[in-house]
Amino acid sequence: MTSPHAATVAVVRQLLAQLGVSLADLHAHDNATTAGLPTLSAYLHHVRAAAGPGANRTYGTYWDRMLAHWGDRRLDEITATDIEAMRHDMASTAVSRRNSRHGRHAGEHVIAAARAIYTRAIADGLIAPPASPAHRVAKPRRLPNHRRALTADELDHINTAARTSGNDVILDALLLRLHTETACRRGGALALRVNDLDADRCLIRLIEKGLKLRWQPISPDLATSLADHAAARHAATPSEPLLRYRDGRPLTSRRYDHLWHRIGQQLPWVANQGISTHWLRHTTLTWVERHFGYGIARAYAGHTDTTGAATTTYIKADLHAVATALTAMTGQPHPLADSEPIPGSRNPRASGPLPFASTAPHMVVSCDD
Repeated sequence: MTSPHAATVAVVRQLLAQLGVSLADLHAHDNATTAGLPTLSAYLHHVRAAAGPGANRTYGTYWDRMLAHWGDRRLDEITATDIEAMRHDMASTAVSRRNSRHGRHAGEHVIAAARAIYTRAIADGLIAPPASPAHRVAKPRRLPNHRRALTADELDHINTAARTSGNDVILDALLLRLHTETACRRGGALALRVNDLDADRCLIRLIEKGLKLRWQPISPDLATSLADHAAARHAATPSEPLLRYRDGRPLTSRRYDHLWHRIGQQLPWVANQGISTHWLRHTTLTWVERHFGYGIARAYAGHTDTTGAATTTYIKADLHAVATALTAMTGQPHPLADSEPIPGSRNPRASGPLPFASTAPHMVVSCDD
């Protein structure tokens, strides 16, 4: 009796014969297709061009390493074992930082960088999805996030340390106040332009992860200080960066690195726990959630995704609700805040507003001082 497998093979052979195609023809076609695949060196510049600035910044180091190791190989000649070996190598040689996870993030980035290459190759029709070696390497599970909300005393100590050290305490106090009030990310602050500030209505326009845009309420004190800062440091053109050094140069991420390194020298617990600007975001959003609920905290954070329970689609808060939460948190009235308490909100006055760094107008220092 003929086995099902043998019968299937016979049917396939008969079909190929009817089409005038032999197995040798199929093998020759596969070899020709494979031979036509580009090398990693020839293809990687297409990947870089298609990737956004964030992806190039995150994966650039890993792409360079892959180029050095596998640049002359065709895309189909790189194996899952090669990628796995590089993951372990990058994890073992990763630079130790304050928030280091013993190279775990470096290992994750190797796999993500490789997947970015092969995802592009699949989209371009160069390889089939099952042929991607990067997608056959499992990513390690994410470790629990160790960030937490700072206590009022901790936040006060951080603000004091920033105001009493460094070569530009005015700028540092302004940064801490900006991030604590708005819960914005570091990239959102660096992307601020002069025309992103609406001082009359006490709003700033933030552009953050995924180019998401939102108008965020700020206190009158902060609005005044940001306007004075821009004027004193010669940020006049609407499209120019708002935040600047004393000499008028636009701010870079290096300022944040120096700021937290200096604070960590004065407050050892800051260095030991790896506290950074993102902890301010946790602090503010935790305070808002505790006093005004999840929906308003979600709007305050600028989260617009619908990942999670279907209910999140319906839990939305408007700009007025965010402004009302800001008023309670800072103790300063906001022109867009609701005059009546938000139904269902806790009593925000029970624990008082958060401590903030001072941004008094007289503290603004010009480039010439």
